[in-house]
Amino acid sequence: MNRLTKAAGFASMAMLAATKVAFAGTTTTAGGDTTITIPKSDYFKFTDLGSLLGNVITLILIVAAVIFFFMLVIGGIQWMTSGGDKAATESARGRITAALIGLIIVFAAWAIIRLVETFLGVSIISGGAAIPTPL
Repeated sequence: MNRLTKAAGFASMAMLAATKVAFAGTTTTAGGDTTITIPKSDYFKFTDLGSLLGNVITLILIVAAVIFFFMLVIGGIQWMTSGGDKAATESARGRITAALIGLIIVFAAWAIIRLVETFLGVSIISGGAAIPTPL
């Protein structure tokens, strides 16, 4: 199980590195030197504390959803490889249940944040945490 967790972590880091290279632009100078430039994203840019808070909340929600998804996949693999062992099957069922509850909690938190944004006119995730000023 420990090898499977390490392999999943290595695969996710490899995919992240591949996306960085895929979005990079290359230029070749007259001397034959190649320069790789990675464009800056405006998504995680912050200029004040409110936008930093919004970006941190977004990052936490994304990381939590990815972690719970991988827990769900690992629980499914654990269930398939249990070989009829009662204890291993129960352990896999517990992992899958915990992953599903975790995903529900993450998506419920996202929905609550979006409802607060809509009803109160406060921008938490989209555009940073900005409280509207009275007219």
